[in-house]
Amino acid sequence: MSWLWAIIVGFVLGLIAKAILPGKQQIPLWLTTVFGILGSVLGNAVATWIGVNDTKGIDWTRHLLQLLGAVLVVGVGDMVWASLKGNRRRA
Repeated sequence: MSWLWAIIVGFVLGLIAKAILPGKQQIPLWLTTVFGILGSVLGNAVATWIGVNDTKGIDWTRHLLQLLGAVLVVGVGDMVWASLKGNRRRA
């Protein structure tokens, strides 16, 4: 069941990250989900590192760090995906 939640959270975080990032991202939906999962894991790691991963109530700081991780991973992943596909954007 935890894998199902990881996929759902990764999907939602990936979509939110794509909405936050400027411009159109060229990554497919499945890769958005994978990048969202990776961003969530990165955010959880940072939350654990700074000691805010388990608090009473809703862990707003952890969720924000997960979203920031997803934005970072989706942004970098989109650039890598575009360069691998040969669809380099002009700055």
